[in-house]
Amino acid sequence: MDDNLLSDMVSAALKAGADTAEAVFAQRQSLSVSVRLGELEEVEREEARDLGLRVFVGNRSATVSGSDISSDARAKLIERAVAMARLAPEDPYASLAPRERLAKGPFPDLDLIDAYEPAAEALEAQARLAEDAARSVEGVTNSDGGSASWSSASWRLVTSDGFSGNHAATGHSLSCSAIAGEGAGMERGGEGRSARHFADLPGAGDIGHEAGRSAVARLNARKIASTTAPVIFENRLAMSLIGPLLGAISGPSIARGSSFLKDKLNQQVFARGVSLIEDPHRVRGLGSSPFDDEGVPTVRRALIDDGMLTTWLLNTSSARQLGLETTGHASRGLAGPSGVSTSNLTLSTGTRDQAGLMADAGTGLLVTSMFGPSLNGNTGDWSVGCSGLWFENGEITGPVTEITVAGNLIDIYARLIPGSDLEMRGANNAPSILVDGLAIAGK
Repeated sequence: MDDNLLSDMVSAALKAGADTAEAVFAQRQSLSVSVRLGELEEVEREEARDLGLRVFVGNRSATVSGSDISSDARAKLIERAVAMARLAPEDPYASLAPRERLAKGPFPDLDLIDAYEPAAEALEAQARLAEDAARSVEGVTNSDGGSASWSSASWRLVTSDGFSGNHAATGHSLSCSAIAGEGAGMERGGEGRSARHFADLPGAGDIGHEAGRSAVARLNARKIASTTAPVIFENRLAMSLIGPLLGAISGPSIARGSSFLKDKLNQQVFARGVSLIEDPHRVRGLGSSPFDDEGVPTVRRALIDDGMLTTWLLNTSSARQLGLETTGHASRGLAGPSGVSTSNLTLSTGTRDQAGLMADAGTGLLVTSMFGPSLNGNTGDWSVGCSGLWFENGEITGPVTEITVAGNLIDIYARLIPGSDLEMRGANNAPSILVDGLAIAGK
């Protein structure tokens, strides 16, 4: 779908009674293949295209979407949207992004599109290689399978204030899950990676081997008594500790007053030397985009700079509610109002690798799996179920399981120590993180 058709929709919405409007067209194709125990298990192909329209009548707004893009369907979509907006409650903060804040082209080339589109046979071969590597690891007794996928997606936005932009990207993914042990002693381990370009994925054999290794490493896990001890979150999952920060600094949370960080802007939240960098223009980045979902340009910034919280994450609505300007963090689907999101976050590194962090901590827990997090958004009280490896005198002594780690995130953020083992695994990345003296609930 080209800009002219979307522009025509916006113009038609204005003629139908809307004061302002924006139209979005999203298109996606995907192909995925999975194998299990050396046999082809599933081949799935998806093709979808959808149209969305958001209109404003004064301070009232409505959003509608549909997959039928014929002229009759578009006319009905416009009629329905304007009628719904006239009946909607007034919201003094809802509007399109300010005209002066809209991004203007040409947009940077972020190299997000890979010309290579694998056939189903090629994806099957990759999935088989991964599973074969996992099953070859000594101690692996079964498999949950290997899978490989490809996707291509595009998002086009046109607004009545003159913005027109297209964002497109491809994706390649490869994953594997292995089972080690027998009966009640079975353990699962997995590994998966995604990239914009196939060439940036690790080898299928490496992914499979890591899945098998992680399953075997969890065998014969023991329970431990409740205690307080240093906890290290390995780099594969360390960003899970940072995730609650993003919700706590989102504009909607701040506007509602429901954030444990609502009084911390421009204050020290982390230790000095710790930074959290957002780079939406990272070449081939999984979260890269030249503009947000309201057409506002995205920019590189330090959300945490030398330990200090520098900004809220704002879309147009939350910015107006707080008397501020949007920061280019709007995120929305085809239906519903905008939320907020970030792209390509990286936590700064320290000077010690994971082994060095264990040596510094002496005795404690290395978390390798997390599940069922719980957060009090008003206070920052946080807990998470986990399993991992116990270490003493800086050396691994064996796997442990059925553990809950808990603390207050304001206190945790102030004391966390990043390691040096940063790996760029996805859109958001962090090195291993050491937090001294967390409560550990065991048997």
